Amino acid sequence: MDKKKIAVPLVCHGHSRPVVDLFYSPITADGFFLISASKDSSPMLRNGETGDWIGTFEGHKGAVWSCCLDTNALRAASASADFSAKVWDALTGDELHSFEHKHIVRACAFSEDTHMLLTGGLEKILRLFDLNRPDAPPTEIDKSPGSIRTAAWLHSDQTILSSCTDLGGVRLWDVRSGEIIQILETKSPVTSAEVSQDGRYITTADGSTVKFWDANHFGLVKSYNMPCTVESASLEPKFGNKFVAGGEDMWVRIFDFHTGEEIGCNKGHHGPVHCVRFSPGGESYASGSEDGTIRIWQTGPVTFDDNESSASIEVSGKISAVVNDAARKVEGFHISTDGKMEEKVEPATES
Repeated sequence: MDKKKIAVPLVCHGHSRPVVDLFYSPITADGFFLISASKDSSPMLRNGETGDWIGTFEGHKGAVWSCCLDTNALRAASASADFSAKVWDALTGDELHSFEHKHIVRACAFSEDTHMLLTGGLEKILRLFDLNRPDAPPTEIDKSPGSIRTAAWLHSDQTILSSCTDLGGVRLWDVRSGEIIQILETKSPVTSAEVSQDGRYITTADGSTVKFWDANHFGLVKSYNMPCTVESASLEPKFGNKFVAGGEDMWVRIFDFHTGEEIGCNKGHHGPVHCVRFSPGGESYASGSEDGTIRIWQTGPVTFDDNESSASIEVSGKISAVVNDAARKVEGFHISTDGKMEEKVEPATES
């Protein structure tokens, strides 16, 4: 029988509602990590390589729209429909700070130096919280023309980018002056904006288009029309030669960066794909869907027989299923059968 190359994902269960945001940490001494935001109000931390569940951050009372980890993967942050953004200890799962807002918070991002947390949402205000002085009032940039959908840092924390829920374009803000320094024009609202790992490109998804912008001179480098409306796109970080996109047709596609040619199509989700992100080394990428699952796909396809084309590897994310018959090893963090921690080496929670 002929062998057919197909991608076999790791399927991560655990969320009870749609997965709306994914974020990979940089590679740390303990590996790299993946955090997911869901409408079920409980962000989850996983081993970025294996998809193994590490912990759940419990405390939000509404959908969580955005999540992130700091550079060292020691703290997590989440933005929620409960009008708050929270900062968590990624080692213990404890809530460190809760920053109250006056409306739904849609976006959050740690600064590169880890000292600041950026938030944005339906208030149309970008806020910068000093994590060294969490009780101090935040710096506010209140000139956004619409409610904020995405927010990120670039230029060594000197610049902020944001996009709006109901307006096209990406706005670049000078942190010191609070003024817009550039607008990257798009026809449709930008639902995903990613700064590449090397700081060269901004990858945006708007409508059925994926665009790549020069992050320093702000010119449009590439623009590709997609087969359907896409909600998210991510550039491969190591070589920058391919990108992944996902959207309403439930498929996760890979494209050649230089030509825009589709070079792979991964099927398996049972609902629209809300978010896609490459791992920091580029060896895999994750997708989050309306179906409540996260799928981690290897960049190089695994070879299976044709009749195994629907194969997938299930990874449990249910808290009750974390401890197997005897014991589980999650990166050197040992959970015995009674659920007690015996050695705390990795970011983990017992929530």
